[in-house]
Amino acid sequence: MIKITMFSQADKVAGQGVGSAYIELIKLLKDRFSDKFDIQINKYGRSDLSHYHTINPQYYLSTFSRKRGRKIGYVHFLPETLEGSIKLPKPIRNIFYWYVISFYKRMDQIVVVNPTFIPKLVDHGLDESKIKYIPNFVSTENFYEKTTDEKAEIRKKLNIPADKFVVFGDGQVQERKGIDDFYKLAQDNPDIEFIWAGGFSFGRITDGYDRYKAMLENAPDNMKFPGIVDRNDLVNYYNICDLFLLPSYDELFPMSVLEAFSCGAPVLLRNLELYQAIIDGYYQPAKDRDEMNDFINKAKNDPSILKDFKKKSKEASTQYSEDNLSKIWYQFYTDQYKIYKQDK
Repeated sequence: MIKITMFSQADKVAGQGVGSAYIELIKLLKDRFSDKFDIQINKYGRSDLSHYHTINPQYYLSTFSRKRGRKIGYVHFLPETLEGSIKLPKPIRNIFYWYVISFYKRMDQIVVVNPTFIPKLVDHGLDESKIKYIPNFVSTENFYEKTTDEKAEIRKKLNIPADKFVVFGDGQVQERKGIDDFYKLAQDNPDIEFIWAGGFSFGRITDGYDRYKAMLENAPDNMKFPGIVDRNDLVNYYNICDLFLLPSYDELFPMSVLEAFSCGAPVLLRNLELYQAIIDGYYQPAKDRDEMNDFINKAKNDPSILKDFKKKSKEASTQYSEDNLSKIWYQFYTDQYKIYKQDK
């Protein structure tokens, strides 16, 4: 068996896509390859492969040990993608940004969740031949479309009328996620229910924390903020929405979009370059809030428009399914093990 040690604190902070991706991968490997891979979590014994999901300082120090075997780094963010997420004094920020790239350079192999990150990592000085793209995925066991009766019951529990048009968004409350546009759309459409699931995963160092906290506390009547929702309950929100909206200005490969696809929810996104590289054709693109508003009202007045997008969501869900990604991860780890044995 191949000994693989996962190093991660991704699941320690609720409401982060990194944690969701990590949980999905661990479950997939243990469910499907328990006879092929010996998976350990945060153990410092000898390993064939060490897969770093987060960049904690103790993990950085561990990379200098020969016990780690071949070191694999998972890139969920770059320094520039943290802008608009956390607020740090400039000297601390510069040190942290240097540390992030230094951590990645300690790896023998890098995995990115979006191919648009490859040239950016090369610009930071990493070897392109050591970078591989493997997309995120979600479990259809946890995220799936419920029956019409089940959806009606969920709406009833949430006090949402059966005929109310619902727009749902999910993510940390921060500028990068486009929460300002989501909020303004709710103000401009009082006849539509807007729900945003998410909170301040970074606490008070969240960029704009005081402003967003006040904004949430004074939300219009047609906007709900249930806070950070447990992943087991998130499936309900995807199922009762008429439209999933993520107005982010910057993303990698958002788990929330994959979760929405898996539940059959039509998806509306700001048309970012990175989306065009991975999910083009599966969502309704919008260049700004005005285009988002136009599509929301068009869909509300003509629900038949959304039928095609439900179909597209299901197609996307199949492409980024556990079955497809399990084959890719199995081949990846076995290939990495072969390289490790050759280099010993």
